[in-house]
Amino acid sequence: MTHQEAALTAYIGLLRTANQLAQMAKADVRCYGLNITEFSVMELLYHRGTQATQAIKEKILIASSTTTYVIDQLEKKGHVQRQHSPHDQRISLVSLTESGKTLMDAIFPSHAQQIEQLFDAISTEELTTLKSTLRKIKQP
Repeated sequence: MTHQEAALTAYIGLLRTANQLAQMAKADVRCYGLNITEFSVMELLYHRGTQATQAIKEKILIASSTTTYVIDQLEKKGHVQRQHSPHDQRISLVSLTESGKTLMDAIFPSHAQQIEQLFDAISTEELTTLKSTLRKIKQP
């Protein structure tokens, strides 16, 4: 097998696996009344604390208009709140509300356990190797 053929085969395998993982994650968070983008925003805030809207957009790789819409929806559900930065009124800071934190406290352990189960057949060492191998893929 040539390098090109191996690369194409690996690419197809990665896409299929990523799609399967994404479908599982979507189904998992849907049980809690969230879509995967809403969950991603809440997970970021849960683990990293208050974030500027721009940082949310960059860290979860979604468009500006989508970011605003998702934050609006989460705000309507009572899971997040916005406030202006004390240093720059043009910057909107987003944080979890107590309700949002309570929800994440309840659902994140189960979500993490489901992800771990998906990787049960792979050792911790192999997962570490996989992570470092994936980092070697060149970004455009």
